[in-house]
Amino acid sequence: MTTQRLAEALGVSGPSVTNMVKRLHALELVRHERYQGVELTDAGEQIALSVVRHHRLLELYLVEALGYAWDKAHTERLEHHVSEELEARMEAALGHPTRDPHGDRSPAGTGPSPRSPTGACWTSTWASAP
Repeated sequence: MTTQRLAEALGVSGPSVTNMVKRLHALELVRHERYQGVELTDAGEQIALSVVRHHRLLELYLVEALGYAWDKAHTERLEHHVSEELEARMEAALGHPTRDPHGDRSPAGTGPSPRSPTGACWTSTWASAP
């Protein structure tokens, strides 16, 4: 993905994306070649999948356990603050769900990166979700 496309998708400036991409590259979470775009490394993809999983578990927990409407649950931004213990407890309390409140499949907690039937990575599927 190009840095320009990332900037547009995130609603931030190109220089902001470039600076963040440089930091993520230094942490070996993305591969970036100037004018060639950005791609997640295996480590970056695992972290992204973990964040997606946390986001979807939180949404489902807020909807199922706390009675949130799914669109309101989506606005809560807690996924970056979920410990592995909390994730495991929510997952157990929800009966080890495989779908989020929208009906989309949720990434597995461990193992290889899940792919959609079209081969797209869950992170790209999630990024296009409402």
